[in-house]
Parts: sequence; C-alpha cells; structure tokens
Amino acid sequence: MIVRVTTEPLDVAEHEKAVADPRAGAVVSFAGVVRDHDHGRAVAALTYEAHPSAEDVLRQVVAEISADPDVYAVAVSHRHGPLAIGDVALAAAVSTAHRGAAFTACSRLVDLVKQRIPIWKHQRFTDGTEEWVNCP
Repeated sequence: MIVRVTTEPLDVAEHEKAVADPRAGAVVSFAGVVRDHDHGRAVAALTYEAHPSAEDVLRQVVAEISADPDVYAVAVSHRHGPLAIGDVALAAAVSTAHRGAAFTACSRLVDLVKQRIPIWKHQRFTDGTEEWVNCP
C-alpha cells in the first residue's frame, strides 16, 4: 500500500503495481495532472502547500475506501511544493474483482481526497495575477 504526501515526483504505474492482487480483475488508476489553464486563465506556475496533518487525513480516506468489501487494495499520493505544467499532483489506484466497483471506488477516493486533504494550491497566472485555492 502507498499512502503519502511528498515533494517527490509521482508515478501512477507504481501505484497500479502497489494494488496488484491475484483476485483483482480490475485496476483503475487516476493521474491528477497540472494543466496550463484554470477558468479561462493561463497558468504559469503553481505550488501546493501541505498542512502537517495532510498524510494522516490521507490515511483516514484510504481506511474509509478500504473498508468497502469490494476493494482489495488502495494506493494514493499527493505531491506538494512547486510543480510544473504536466506534473502529476495526485496519483491514485484501486483494485477490485470487477471494473464497475473499481471505477466507483477510485472516483470516490479522488473525490474524498480533494474534499478533505489540507493542501492548498497557489496558482500564478501569465497575466501576473495569482490566487490560492483551498482544496478541502
């Protein structure tokens, strides 16, 4: 299992391997990638700031998703610090016996992480403006 908040680059394939299980007929993964725009404005750069409790919150979310009897394994990481366009900010993977359960569990995992994790995004735009976005 992978559950971490890190400044290191994230590898979605590593997360997929971490949820491998011989019972699993489905592995669904997600890569939250830094894009070059937000709400019609061009993004020049961004930085994620993580609260010290972020990894504990991530573990709580994983425990909740893992409590589903259809879920065999969960792996998730969120990156913080400065990120470039195209970098993976959130990597997640879930394994289950069947694809429907895997898609549902992975979607729920990503939604709960975005709702609860105390990580804030500081975006700088090409027009010189900037904004903070509170992820939870």
